[in-house]
Amino acid sequence: MNIAVLIPCFNEEFTVKKVVSDFKREIPEAKIYVYDNNSTDNTYQEAKNAGAIVKKEFKQGKANVALKMFREIDADYYVMIDGDDTYPAEYVMDMIRLAEEKNADMVVGDRLSNTSYKNENTRNFHNFGNNLVKRLINHFFQANIKDVLTGYRVFSKRFVKNYVSTIKGFELEIDLTLYCLNYNFNIEQIPINYRNRPDGSTSKLNTFSDGYKVIKLFFNMYRLYKPLNFFSFLSSILFVTGIVLGIFPIREYLYNADHYVHKVPTAIMAISLIIISFLLFCCGLILDNLAKIDIRIFKQNLLRYDNENTKH
Repeated sequence: MNIAVLIPCFNEEFTVKKVVSDFKREIPEAKIYVYDNNSTDNTYQEAKNAGAIVKKEFKQGKANVALKMFREIDADYYVMIDGDDTYPAEYVMDMIRLAEEKNADMVVGDRLSNTSYKNENTRNFHNFGNNLVKRLINHFFQANIKDVLTGYRVFSKRFVKNYVSTIKGFELEIDLTLYCLNYNFNIEQIPINYRNRPDGSTSKLNTFSDGYKVIKLFFNMYRLYKPLNFFSFLSSILFVTGIVLGIFPIREYLYNADHYVHKVPTAIMAISLIIISFLLFCCGLILDNLAKIDIRIFKQNLLRYDNENTKH
């Protein structure tokens, strides 16, 4: 097998050398790529000294780096790992074997099931955020993903060469997961240990701003992938609100002797909300048909890709 280890990096001079060395030890036949994303420290040279194939990506953001790696690197299996030395390299062969045995398109390194992330991570809001996003995705997409935001994954070539995205930053992991779920790629999971960053290494994540981006991306992807559910929910809220508001002018009309409606603005608001709710529901129906057509076209292209690669 041709295996590529992908390490996107931004200011990881304290840890990148160890990460590269660990993977060279565990999987010596693999090619290890470090893509430096405008680091202001010595990340580039440290990775080069460790024996990695080092390149640069000037568009800032982890997703930009990952997409460039996916475009430029050719392999049978791709291991994506953060350069912060929080994920042990010892699990890599188990993940690759699982991908091969189960014909998986993505193997997720699950930090949450064995509570190692909870025990090691010192930022409590990160624990809360991980569990919140996991529950949202599993509920709305009827899935059972154990760890949505893990940075340790193995991908098949089939997935990598058919993955497209418009995101740029740390929302990469949630986009990868939702993409797999929407297009019915095969996902497998394996528990792994997690360790906190070593001294001298600092996280680039901002708990609240990056957390907001992740939640925002989730709802945008839900709107894109499940438009009927999304717009039906909004439609039902507006419809119920319109009905409740409409009770007041209707009661005025029925119970006043002159049958005159005094709450005209309320009546107009109620009617408007009900009309908008129907329009939203119709939008959901139209977009849902388009989403189904998109999935059908994607599967046709994927089948064509599979046939072409089988011939080769």
